[in-house]
Amino acid sequence: MNNRLFEDFKDVSAKQWKQKIQFDLKGADYNNTLVWNTYEDIAVKPFYHAEDFKEPLQISKTKATQWKICQAIFVSNAEKANTKAIDAIECGSNSIKFVLPHANISLKNLLKSIDLNKTSLHFELQFVSDDFISKLSSLDSKSIFVHTDIIGNLAKSGNWFNTLNGDFKQFEDILKSTKSFTVNTSLYQNAGATMVQQLAYSMAHANEYLNYLDNSVIAGQTKQSLQLTFNVSIGTNYFFEIAKLRALRLLWKTLASEYQVNTDCHILATPTKRNKTLYDYNTNMLRTTTECMSAILGGANTICNLPYDAIYHKSNAFGERIARNQLLILKHESYFNKVNNPCDGTYYIETLTQQLAEKALKLFKDIETNGGFLKQLKNGTIQRKIKESAQKEQTAFNNGDEILLGTNKYPNPNDKIKDNLELYPFVKTKPRKTLIEPIIEHRLSGTLEQKRLKNEQ
Repeated sequence: MNNRLFEDFKDVSAKQWKQKIQFDLKGADYNNTLVWNTYEDIAVKPFYHAEDFKEPLQISKTKATQWKICQAIFVSNAEKANTKAIDAIECGSNSIKFVLPHANISLKNLLKSIDLNKTSLHFELQFVSDDFISKLSSLDSKSIFVHTDIIGNLAKSGNWFNTLNGDFKQFEDILKSTKSFTVNTSLYQNAGATMVQQLAYSMAHANEYLNYLDNSVIAGQTKQSLQLTFNVSIGTNYFFEIAKLRALRLLWKTLASEYQVNTDCHILATPTKRNKTLYDYNTNMLRTTTECMSAILGGANTICNLPYDAIYHKSNAFGERIARNQLLILKHESYFNKVNNPCDGTYYIETLTQQLAEKALKLFKDIETNGGFLKQLKNGTIQRKIKESAQKEQTAFNNGDEILLGTNKYPNPNDKIKDNLELYPFVKTKPRKTLIEPIIEHRLSGTLEQKRLKNEQ
C-alpha cells in the first residue's frame, strides 16, 4: 500500500473538530445539544479522537471467528432432549446447552450419537450433586462446560440449595472434578441493573468464589487451569453492549491475576428478556438480531439466541429454528466470523470500554470495602440498588423516553394475543420463607401488557 496517498491530508486535532462542530451549531450550546448521559452516567460525545487515549491501544485476544451457535434444551426427558439436540446439530448448531432440573437424568441416553469432539456441551445444573458431577467429569471431551453457580441460585431464589457450608463444600468438589464454574450475570441485567452494576456485581460475585478458593485445599496448578464461564444477557444498546463484554474480560483479567488463577474466561451470551414484548412480538426478532451482533463483536465465545416467542410460548420447533437461523445468517451470510477483533482501535468503543471498566471497578471496590457481595446480598443493598436502577428505566419507558416499538410507541390496537399464551409471561408471586430477598427479573412492558390483556374482548 502506498502511504504517500495520505500525505495530502493533514492531521486534524480534537480541538479543531470541536471548533468546526461549534461553528456549524450556529450558537447552540455544544454540551446541551450533542452530549447526552446514559443510565451509567457516561457522557456520550458526538465524536472521539486518538487524543482521548493517554496510552497506545492494545490488541485484544478475542477470536470472533470462532464463536459457536448454541441451542438451549430443557431436559425433562433424556431421550426427547437427545432427539432435539441431534436435530439442532444437523441444522447448524455446534454447541448445545442442556438445562437439567434434577440429577435423575441418564447421560448415556442424553448424549447418544452426539460427537463430543465436534460439539461443545454446556450443562446448566439447577441442583448440586457429587455423583452427577463425577459422571460428567468422566466424559472424554475438552469441550464440556459445567454451569454450577450456588451464589447465583441464592440471588435468584433467596435460598441456598442446601446450606451455605454444604453448598460451598459441594462447589469445591465440583471444581476438583470439572475444573470449571460459572457466574450467572444475566439475572442482574434482566432485573434492571445498569451495565456498570452488572459488571461490578459480576466481579464481586466471582470474587466470593475466588476468596473461597484462596483458602481451600485446591492446588495452585489446579487454580491455573480453572475455566470460568460468565453467563451474560445482552441488551439492545448496541455499542454499549459490545463495550460491556470487552470490559468484562478486562476486569476478570485484572481480578484473576490477583489470585493467580486462569485469566481467560468463557462468555456465553443470550439476548435479554427485559425488552421483549407480547404485542407486535415479531419485533423481538429484530431485537435479538442486534443483541446477537453485539455479542459477536464484543467477543462472546458462545451465543445462545432467544426465540422470538420464548416469553409466552412453550419450546417449539418453529421458534427455535428461527432463532438458530438468525445466528446462521449472521455467521455464514453476514461475515460475522471473518475478523477476530473487529472493534480494536475504534475510538468510541474503546472509550466506552475504559469508562465502563473504571466505573465498575470503583463500585466493586466499594462493595468489597463494605463486606463483600454475600454480605450486601444478605442486608439487601444489592437488591435495593438494582430496584432503583430498574425503576429509573421503567419510568423512562412509562413516559415514552425509553421506546419499545409496537408496545409504547405505534401500538397496533388490533393485535390480540390472549388466546396464544401458553406460558405466564409476567412476574409470579409465591410467598415463601427465604434467607434473603431474591432478585426478581422483570420485563419493561409487563404492566402495560397486563392492562391490554384485561381489555381484550
